[in-house]
Amino acid sequence: MIRRSVAVTLWRVLALVSVALGVLGMVLPVLPTVPFLIVAAWAGSRGWPRLETWLLEHPRHGPAIRRWRDHGAVPRRAKWAASTMMVLSALTLAMMAVPPWVKLAAPSMMAIVAIWLWSRPEA
Repeated sequence: MIRRSVAVTLWRVLALVSVALGVLGMVLPVLPTVPFLIVAAWAGSRGWPRLETWLLEHPRHGPAIRRWRDHGAVPRRAKWAASTMMVLSALTLAMMAVPPWVKLAAPSMMAIVAIWLWSRPEA
């Protein structure tokens, strides 16, 4: 019984942290909103069903969460926004005084993420 309550508490903490990061993403252009809300809904489904329901029924973000859940879909606009931010981040990194391996590794990881992202369906 204690083990179950600890697990529920941890799922709720993950859900709350994810919602908080999603809210920050609404005001910070470098932080995405919907991916954190997707994680929050997922964690909520394991420990906080009312939060999950609230997120899925949210008028603005609910459809994106449901699209991801049902089809693994990412809207084209979100793909372009993410890709643009990755390119700007890579360019900024290229102008910074960081080790050369960082200047290669970070854009390489971004490219892998972009390839994966663009392979997702849009419907």
